[in-house]
Amino acid sequence: MDLGLKDRVYVVTGATRGLGYASARELAADGAKVIVTGRDAERAERAAAELGPNALGVAADNSDPAAASRLIAAAREHFGRFDGILISVGGPAPGSAQDNTDEQWTAAFESVFLGAVRLARAAAAELGEGGVIGLVLSGSVHEPIPGLTISNGLRPGLAGFAKSLSVELGPRGIRVVGLLPARIDTDRVRELDALSGDARAARAGHESRIPLRRYGTAEEFGRTAAFVLSPAASYLTGLMLPVDGGARHGF
Repeated sequence: MDLGLKDRVYVVTGATRGLGYASARELAADGAKVIVTGRDAERAERAAAELGPNALGVAADNSDPAAASRLIAAAREHFGRFDGILISVGGPAPGSAQDNTDEQWTAAFESVFLGAVRLARAAAAELGEGGVIGLVLSGSVHEPIPGLTISNGLRPGLAGFAKSLSVELGPRGIRVVGLLPARIDTDRVRELDALSGDARAARAGHESRIPLRRYGTAEEFGRTAAFVLSPAASYLTGLMLPVDGGARHGF
């Protein structure tokens, strides 16, 4: 299936590893051009080099108010256009409601929540008809995840923001979509499993509750992201799409 991605230009944040990198890789593999971002310039440049000539690595911190305009400008200057953005942010510090500190909440709000809002608003101001804004959120949008209280507090709010934005931008032909990963086999999820003290047992327990009986792969998530960002998904907006192997049993 031709997704219509050839020569379209996307900014993908948090793309030096994990789900952001997998998404950038699938976009590039289908012919898109990508601005790959991460906090560390060397890692961003290395990730872009791995993706080939249609990728450019740019150091950016999502919590930096100037990052959004700088990334969009880089897309236009280097590739000549800007068609969409996938906002992927590293997970905030784990912890319980009693244990997480004000400093942890503040840092996560700046990067996970307000940083994503700024990026989406900046993209909305620059995109034309056919543009798309994607946000990598979490299954915690629908159900809290034990031990991830800050994420549980912030991700549902971002989903509400994304839904509101989709209504506002729909008449301009701009789409807004959310992706809700659950147990995807990434460094982040392996680190969370290890917090239990027995990572293998933790994984087995989670897999037993997933109808497909396994964790997803980063590649599977990336292919899903590439599709919903593509013109092939031109009538999908305002949705929060679980990428969880069927782990969420509700509608």
